[in-house]
Amino acid sequence: MTRTDLPSFGIALRILSGALIAGMYICVKAVSGAVPLGEIVFFRSLFALIPLVLFLMLQREFPKGLATKRPLDHLLRAGFGAVALFSAFAALARLNIAEAILIAQLSPLLTALAAVVFLSERLTIWRVAGLAFGFAGVVTLVWPELQLGEMGQARFFGVAFGVVSAVFSALALIMVRQLNRTENAGAIALYFVMASMIGAMLTIPWGWLLPDHWALACLVGAGLCGGLGHIAMTLSFRYAEASRLAPFEYIALFWPLIADLFIFSLPLSSTFLIAVPLVLMGSAVAALKGANAVKTSSGIKRAST
Repeated sequence: MTRTDLPSFGIALRILSGALIAGMYICVKAVSGAVPLGEIVFFRSLFALIPLVLFLMLQREFPKGLATKRPLDHLLRAGFGAVALFSAFAALARLNIAEAILIAQLSPLLTALAAVVFLSERLTIWRVAGLAFGFAGVVTLVWPELQLGEMGQARFFGVAFGVVSAVFSALALIMVRQLNRTENAGAIALYFVMASMIGAMLTIPWGWLLPDHWALACLVGAGLCGGLGHIAMTLSFRYAEASRLAPFEYIALFWPLIADLFIFSLPLSSTFLIAVPLVLMGSAVAALKGANAVKTSSGIKRAST
């Protein structure tokens, strides 16, 4: 049995991962105005260690599961992930949760492009079309403000940080796919968390605050949701191809929509409602072709046997 023989299980893990990551975003948004960015990243990473270490212990892979012959690849993946995490939280402080996550949905599209560059996969017309739809969605989100020159500095940097996060998330996902061939899934996530903690500690000279009970509860929740979410995400790529997983990732977009409306009382812009179907259509176009290719390949294999 190969690592891609259980696509249904992989899809379920990806949906679970999306829900947990959405919970992390909600917790971070709740404290983004009161706690410095580096401190948020540190606490989120610190408490993410709990489920990650427990996961490795349940798999009887701690500490031996941390052994690796590819330390440079882990360092590269962890570095990409840390930059993506910092950028995502910086975007979240300046945008609605739904807008920040919508921009983050460019990541699967960019992963397809990165696969062409780094994994020598073919650049098909479907992937080009998917990328075009995705970027059209982001441009639609901010175009009226750009056209009228009314985009505030905070919102501009929020969108910019979101795009940076999507780029580095795509690079990190490519590394996850490569590392999953030989490395322990929990170790991949653990090294990422450790790199994020180290990066966050470098921000101490800029000033950290002592969080109150509510802020601490949110930081703990962000860490636990983030740790569990990354375990589920990493495992999902072990059991299913990226092209199968991409369409199901967008179910998670509805949770931040609910949070913006009913928890944070933030209105949704009309451009957001237009941008959503464009981004989702781009991912569906890019992913469905890959899924069809997988089905065709499986059919040929069954016929030959």
